[in-house]
Amino acid sequence: MRTIRYILQKEFRQIFRNKTMLPMIFMVPIIQMLLLVFAATYDIKRIDLVVVDHDMSSTSRELIAKFEGIPFFNVVKQEQSEQLAEANLLNEEGDAVLIFPSNFEQNLIRDDKTQVQLLINAIESNTAQLIFSYSSTIIAGYNKNVIAEWKGIPEFTPPSQVKIAENYWYNPELDYKWFMAPGILAVLVTVIGMFMSGMNLVREKEIGTIEQLNVTPVRKYQFIIGKLVPFWVIGLFDLAFGLTIAWLVFDLPIVGSLFTLFFMAGVYLISVLGLGLFISTVTDTQQQVMFVAFFFMMIFILMGGIFTPVESMPAWAQKIDHLNPIYYFMRIMRMVVLKGSGFFDLIQEFVSLLILGITFLSLAIWRYRKTA
Repeated sequence: MRTIRYILQKEFRQIFRNKTMLPMIFMVPIIQMLLLVFAATYDIKRIDLVVVDHDMSSTSRELIAKFEGIPFFNVVKQEQSEQLAEANLLNEEGDAVLIFPSNFEQNLIRDDKTQVQLLINAIESNTAQLIFSYSSTIIAGYNKNVIAEWKGIPEFTPPSQVKIAENYWYNPELDYKWFMAPGILAVLVTVIGMFMSGMNLVREKEIGTIEQLNVTPVRKYQFIIGKLVPFWVIGLFDLAFGLTIAWLVFDLPIVGSLFTLFFMAGVYLISVLGLGLFISTVTDTQQQVMFVAFFFMMIFILMGGIFTPVESMPAWAQKIDHLNPIYYFMRIMRMVVLKGSGFFDLIQEFVSLLILGITFLSLAIWRYRKTA
């Protein structure tokens, strides 16, 4: 313990003397939380709609007015032909095209049915699905009004009506920032832990101080623990700092126990720091650490469920995710912060992170060579 204490004193002094380290510790959480939580969203604020009205009837104008009455629908143009409207989609001047045939109102009056065409730019599939869903709801609502007005039915009600009472749990306002903030915090802790721990050890190689440490009687496990603990403390500090920003700026509720959250985060940081230290033992320069860590980081983050649910991934990807520490910590963050889950609700995630942490840390200790 005495040897580890001396190594820790040396590491903390080295961290605080590093002019680039302290700005990263404080500025990275601020920038990530204030920038990414707002930017990384699937919420639609504006849908540019192009209209082609060959009918020019009161019925078609009434349906167009229904779209214009929705705040995020913006009718940008009314074109004369489908070709011109499709050109707007091609030039990114419109997100969707609504086309009325020339006999739109006539067919509705004569046959009690008619058609309308909706073309959607589906390059972004999630946005296209939302546009289709919103548009279908508007058209269905208009159709219901037409039935009630033209058929003289005051309100269309099925014989046995089922009433649905909506109640959204854990995120009652459906605020996307509440969903993203815990995920961004998980990424923040990962970046701080993996990059800083790996680059710190390799920096010792580059400046030559690692050789001085290698000739001392310091054991391998003591050296690795001395490298791990300072960034473990920094990771927990950045998590607390990020949670404070999320609480003050986004009014993020922290429903669960902070003790459970930080305990789980401490276990998670062991796995991330262990992986970062293992990467640093097989590389010689900070550039190599950055490339290797970035490779793992991109895979872990994209497969961790920050943007898309893991349950929607292929079966083989879900199996691979059992080796992904971010997947477990992402669940822990959202379940504790938003759902209020306790330790026994997260026992599977805890055991998985503990196994990964012991594995990565053991690999780092095994791979480190005390050679001058």
